[in-house]
Amino acid sequence: MIVRDAMLHDVSAMMAIHAEIIAVGGTTSYLMPFDRDGFVANYLGQTQTICCPVAVGAQGVIGFQSLGVWPGLPDGWADIGTFVRPSLQRAGVGAPLFAATVLAAQAAGIMVINASIRADNGPGLGYYARRGSVEYDRQPGYALADGRVVGRVLMRFDLG
Repeated sequence: MIVRDAMLHDVSAMMAIHAEIIAVGGTTSYLMPFDRDGFVANYLGQTQTICCPVAVGAQGVIGFQSLGVWPGLPDGWADIGTFVRPSLQRAGVGAPLFAATVLAAQAAGIMVINASIRADNGPGLGYYARRGSVEYDRQPGYALADGRVVGRVLMRFDLG
């Protein structure tokens, strides 16, 4: 497996992973897949995007991570999202993605990586905890777009 920056020719594979995660349910706040333009804008094309590494295995892109600066975060903070093909979760894909993201965050002068995770997403909470992120807040009333209240846990990884 190699980790490298995402490129436009990776978008179809990345979208397929994203859609599969949404279809399985329970780990992302997204309920509907993006169209291609929306996906590119959200993960590769926005000025607030710091990095979007992909993990590439023998079968092609198997996971990706995004890091970006979003409204509402304190100065020096960036928000992270991790997406790994469900059949390969807990198979060592996330750790090298996180290492690449940390390097990009440091180069961009980011001091804290924020992860906003559904409270019912045990695998996601475990992933970020294993990376060294710590919980700093809870939003028990956080609801998905369809009205389901799932809560949210906010975790931080300090770089400084």
